[in-house]
Amino acid sequence: MKRLYPDQPVVGVGSVIVKDGKLVLIKRGNEPSKGKWSIPGGHVELGECLETAVIRETKEETCLDADNPRLVDVVDNVDLDEQGKIKYHYVIVDYLVHVKSGDIQAASDAAELRWVPFGEVENYNLTASFRVFFTKNREKLEKATSYR
Repeated sequence: MKRLYPDQPVVGVGSVIVKDGKLVLIKRGNEPSKGKWSIPGGHVELGECLETAVIRETKEETCLDADNPRLVDVVDNVDLDEQGKIKYHYVIVDYLVHVKSGDIQAASDAAELRWVPFGEVENYNLTASFRVFFTKNREKLEKATSYR
């Protein structure tokens, strides 16, 4: 499936990792939105269920082993080019995950990784879709935790 100028939306997942009033943000290393901040995540592979995809993407981008994904929200990300054509169209399914083990570090296409206090998240250069997700779900996320 084409990601750039696709014929249909591409399905992706986002991994919400929360601990002690902080959220894990990654700086994207690849397009779309290279250099902007978001939560870890990526594409769902053909034949892969959403929950498996978010666990895999969590490991690939943060080196953390996760389980028990719980659906938080679904957001659209549609980017148009200068001529108004759809350059990217993602449907992103965001899950709060439980962290089982691992030492967190930026990996895969995450250029950088940070634990960011909720009060500072909106000061970052966020992807448009994550900004919408965070604004809509902030109160719910502030009550959540990925660690026990």
